[in-house]
Amino acid sequence: MNRYCINLDCSEHQSRHPGGSVSGRVSKKGTFYRRCDRRYIQRFKCMVCKVQFSRATFDPDYRQHRREINERLFVFLASGGTQRRAAILLKTDRMTIRRKLRILGARAKADHEEWLEEQFQEASIKHIQFDDLETSEHTKCKPLSVTLAVRNRSREILDFQVKRMPARGLLAKIARKRYGPRKDERSEGWDLLFRNLKPLLHPEVLCESDENPHYPKYLRRHLPGAKHVRYKGARAATVGQGELKKQRFDPLFSLNHTCAMLRANVSRLFRRTWNTTKKVEGLIDHLWIYVRYHNTVLISPKE
Repeated sequence: MNRYCINLDCSEHQSRHPGGSVSGRVSKKGTFYRRCDRRYIQRFKCMVCKVQFSRATFDPDYRQHRREINERLFVFLASGGTQRRAAILLKTDRMTIRRKLRILGARAKADHEEWLEEQFQEASIKHIQFDDLETSEHTKCKPLSVTLAVRNRSREILDFQVKRMPARGLLAKIARKRYGPRKDERSEGWDLLFRNLKPLLHPEVLCESDENPHYPKYLRRHLPGAKHVRYKGARAATVGQGELKKQRFDPLFSLNHTCAMLRANVSRLFRRTWNTTKKVEGLIDHLWIYVRYHNTVLISPKE
């Protein structure tokens, strides 16, 4: 465990060895009992500025009271579990689960960014598929668009963006009457998605999608040398919650199979469910948790 003075103004902190090694001016200062996991934690004291700290100070779960449930909660939320049921099974309050959702989501996003840097060299990905998956917040009159990009064949999720969109079809009139006009933010999501992916993609990357007429504009803006192949949409199969297609060969199978896994493993994306997204931020955190679990556990490791 790296231990050095946490006081930014202390000379011991400023002159610490590379990697946070100890230079000899930090001494042990007893222990304390941590009730949540029943462990004794070592305390330290800086002999220069007299600031005291402990091993727990450098822990990612610093100041969390129920840190022992974090790993189980992470797996549960990425496996079709709900926040309410998690609170019952883990014997805690729903507010605790809600707060940990934010913490685990932010940590999963940071881990995903590090994973991308480790797995893929700069501009090394040569084939991706992308499309929009639709869900809603609170009611179907307030739809959301989840723009998803996956690597072909390996089905690794590279990035996603969640944006609001207006209701369509029979619900459009009802939605405008109840909630007023709703801004279409999907263009911001497409723009941000390709901007984030640009450092990872080869200049002549092959991009596959459906025939959405808006995609080429944003693809050319960020990847002018990319080859864009579009396929006509097909009827949904009875399996896969509508994401898998009813045809012998699906050219967008990697994308559609990943979307089907999202529908099956993220409770708020189920087709027929009592679960709904109350806030967009909660959906984003939940998706980051699943993306991390999907890329590192559910799919086969990259050969």
